[in-house]
Amino acid sequence: MRNKGNSGDHKWFPPFTGLEAETVAALKAMLRRVSYTAGQIVFNEREKSEFVGVVESGVLRIQKTLVDGRYPIVGLLVEGDIFGRVFDGATEFGIEAATDVWAFAFPHEPFEALLKRSPDLDRAVLRNALNELDRARDWMIIVSNPKIINRVAGFLVIMCRYWGRGDHLVQSYHSRIEVTIPVSRLDLAHLLGTSPESISRALHALADIGDIEIKAPDRILIGNADALAAKAGEEER
Repeated sequence: MRNKGNSGDHKWFPPFTGLEAETVAALKAMLRRVSYTAGQIVFNEREKSEFVGVVESGVLRIQKTLVDGRYPIVGLLVEGDIFGRVFDGATEFGIEAATDVWAFAFPHEPFEALLKRSPDLDRAVLRNALNELDRARDWMIIVSNPKIINRVAGFLVIMCRYWGRGDHLVQSYHSRIEVTIPVSRLDLAHLLGTSPESISRALHALADIGDIEIKAPDRILIGNADALAAKAGEEER
């Protein structure tokens, strides 16, 4: 991990927009910018984090060890997402860098002290937690779908719905949307509970029926967002 000191000259990301000026000043006074290279561990499972972080750029993957020893990816964190447990307790998930990452880091004790005396910050952290809960519920619906093509469609819908602000991952062009998949096919396969080959077949199947256009392995042009949304919620017939 590299540490680059105070970040007063850098843009301020959600979830900490719209705070009182005094709260923003206190946050900026304590923050450090840190970076991780792809594959680097940020937090281990059951490790008490020393700071609360906010992703500035790049993608983090959330992983969990299962009883059979597998270590699947259960979620992704992108620009503006908070990571690291607030208040007591260790994190229940491991966090690794899926790509090179820059993040804002706020030391635990000063951040928690500020949280207790700043209702605006408390609301912002709660709002972030509720947004994560909404996203987790959407993931449950997507991953439980028996059809791989529908899981892939759901992933693209999630990108459009939640990741539009991050790293130019989602761009609108008139009536079409271009998304940049920010992780490898292997990571995406782990996330969706399948294989990289199945991901590729599903993407080409969606392209064959005209819902998407594959511009590059990681760049997808969505021509029919409504059709993708419908597939994300389809039941097996």
